[in-house]
Order: sequence, then structure tokens, then C-alpha cells
Amino acid sequence: MDPSTTTPLLGFYITIIILGLMVAYAGLEGTMRVFTYLDLELRHFFIRMQMKVLGWKLKRQLIKDTKSYEKFLKDYPNE
Repeated sequence: MDPSTTTPLLGFYITIIILGLMVAYAGLEGTMRVFTYLDLELRHFFIRMQMKVLGWKLKRQLIKDTKSYEKFLKDYPNE
């Protein structure tokens, strides 16, 4: 038997066995709660990463705006 064809099937069988054991141990409701929790954690992770990227962009933009505002204050000191 060719090992390259049995490896994907082995992963599939192990996944099915793990899911079956989860249902047997915690029931269907408990297993669904685990997957719901994992889904929420994954979404929360991506939202936090988006917030970091937006924070970096905002900080760069504020630094640029501060320089132009300081130039404006030098050009028009009493306005």
C-alpha cells in the first residue's frame, strides 16, 4: 500500500475518533459549546489584530499631522 494515500485517511480517521470521543464524554451540547467557544476566540483574535494594525496606522497619521500643525503654528503664531 502506498504511504502517500494512507496518510490523509489516517488524519481523517483520527479526527472522527476525537469528535466521537468528545460527543461520548460531554454530549452533543457540550461538544457544540466547545466549537462555539473556539469560533468566538478565533474571531476575537482577528479583531484584536485589526485593531493593532489600525492603531499603528493612526499613530503614523497623527505623527504626520503633528508636524504639519507645528508648521502651521510657526507660520501663524497668534491665530
